[in-house]
Amino acid sequence: MHAHFRGHVYHRHSHETYSLGVTESGAQGFTCRGAGHVSTAGLVMAFNPDDPHDGHASTGDGFTYRMIHMAPDLLTDMLAELTGRPAAMPLFASPVITDPELAGAVCRLHRSLTGPATPLERSERLAAVAPLAARHAAGPGHADRPGAGPAGLTAADQARAAGRVRAFLADVYADQATLTDLAEIAGCSRFAAYRAFRSRFGLAPSDYQRQLRLRAARRALAGRKAVADVAAATGFADQAHLTRWFRRCYGITPGAYRAAGG
Repeated sequence: MHAHFRGHVYHRHSHETYSLGVTESGAQGFTCRGAGHVSTAGLVMAFNPDDPHDGHASTGDGFTYRMIHMAPDLLTDMLAELTGRPAAMPLFASPVITDPELAGAVCRLHRSLTGPATPLERSERLAAVAPLAARHAAGPGHADRPGAGPAGLTAADQARAAGRVRAFLADVYADQATLTDLAEIAGCSRFAAYRAFRSRFGLAPSDYQRQLRLRAARRALAGRKAVADVAAATGFADQAHLTRWFRRCYGITPGAYRAAGG
């Protein structure tokens, strides 16, 4: 959900999912858990599964917000993998959270889900949200260990895991992959595979995958292939997606690069 409301009033309802939202502008008022709350720009709204709540604009200008709904087992599975132990279902202690880091992570995940992004980018951004959200959860084993993780890999293990991921991406850079795929290749958890790769190569796996796609696109454009065909062949969502990243990284559009003969 990404919406702006002025006069709309949400009737009291609940979701079977976790709901994480960020207010972008204005102010949204609502009741939840027997109390009234207001979320203003930059604040995070966090509803537990089956948390009854309503919603309305607190000012005449209305409010704009982004909201993501996550199945409970998705979050608990990720936390279990992150901590290396079974995870009880976390419950957010407050429905309104002040945490710029979490707000930014939720917005980045939302944009990747609603715009052109690879499955790898989306899974990385989901993995970034989970531990940030968990540090606001009530109960033992959540708020007390926000950054906990399983026993770390040795330096040699990290190097091997990162090398396997790099070789895998080099072979299938144009294909769709997720952190789960990388974990299987690396022989460790999704979080460990991500950390090992980023530590060794200085880029997130999705960023490295994009670089491989851009390099392949540049070679194809130098061979005078059509931009739209190059975008499709190298794994970009469409020509506009390729153009945006090509210009961002090389300072020139793919069409201009093709016309110049590379």
